[in-house]
Amino acid sequence: MDRIGLYEHFWGDTLSLWTKQGHLGAGESLEDHFGFDLQSVWPFNLTAKLDVEPVIVEETEETILARDGNGALLRRSKTHDTTPEHVDFAVKDRAGWEEHIKPFLTPDRARINFEGYRAARQLAAEKQRFFTWGGVGVFELMHPVCGHEYMLMGMAMDPDWVKDMVLTFARVTTQLMEILFEEEGWPDGFWFYEDMGFKGRPFISPGMYREIVQPGHQQTIAVAKRRKRPVIMHSCGYVAPLVPGMIESGVDCLQVIEVKAGMDLLQLYRDYGDRLSFMGGMDVRTLYTNDKGIIDRELSSKIPIVKGNHGYALHSDHSIPNQVAYESYRYFVERGLELGSYS
Repeated sequence: MDRIGLYEHFWGDTLSLWTKQGHLGAGESLEDHFGFDLQSVWPFNLTAKLDVEPVIVEETEETILARDGNGALLRRSKTHDTTPEHVDFAVKDRAGWEEHIKPFLTPDRARINFEGYRAARQLAAEKQRFFTWGGVGVFELMHPVCGHEYMLMGMAMDPDWVKDMVLTFARVTTQLMEILFEEEGWPDGFWFYEDMGFKGRPFISPGMYREIVQPGHQQTIAVAKRRKRPVIMHSCGYVAPLVPGMIESGVDCLQVIEVKAGMDLLQLYRDYGDRLSFMGGMDVRTLYTNDKGIIDRELSSKIPIVKGNHGYALHSDHSIPNQVAYESYRYFVERGLELGSYS
């Protein structure tokens, strides 16, 4: 290509507002509207008990508290998009995992959205977009079952239990991949979602990553590598210490590179730009200002450098919230691609 790549994630509140304001048509494709280069689809459901409807425990005007098919009691907002609050979990240890979750994690065809995958793959081919299978990685699959607190305590106090969770999720994921791709064809690439950090720290040490999580990453990423497909790995939070292990696991592109958590796109480029591509790292807080001068300074301080190895795609460092005006995001795209031109 003669320019850097382009993709983005948005909060649902943002799309609702921009549609109400007339910038987007109802149901309009964001890929078409902004000219994104990538199309992705999430075709797997790895909730333990697929046939269990969420049970509402409590409901107010603003929130709903429900227990899901993992036995997790989560409180979600009814008024805006947000991460659910962890309230309680049926699984707090190895015994809970072996009773409530593990026996139900089978490669059931009902876990696969064949039709959605087929449609997205066909559309990507028609539009000449890079098409990725998207899915939740092994680290991110555990906390919906037992929460971060019990998961992390388990890593310290009963690591064999957490290793079993990792390898079980890796096994069922690869089994589902084999079923789907055999019938519907292979994607151009793979995109794993793994939020392994918070502000200033990863959830786990590099040693713990290599001992407990990396075997699951290697197993699932091996599916892509056998077909020479590139692998994108998303992680919110500060994960710089984990990057060498992620590269060892076969990750080709790191996304989303969250600035406010402490991630530094330019330092990552200096350290790993010969081995790793990047998507993101543009501080979304600069877009909150809706000031083109501030947005321009963010873009111009980074893009001319990180485009150097032809391995960068423009993306914010998280997702676009509804504080960002449509015109500001449009400027972000147009100016970013101008700076990212190779012609």
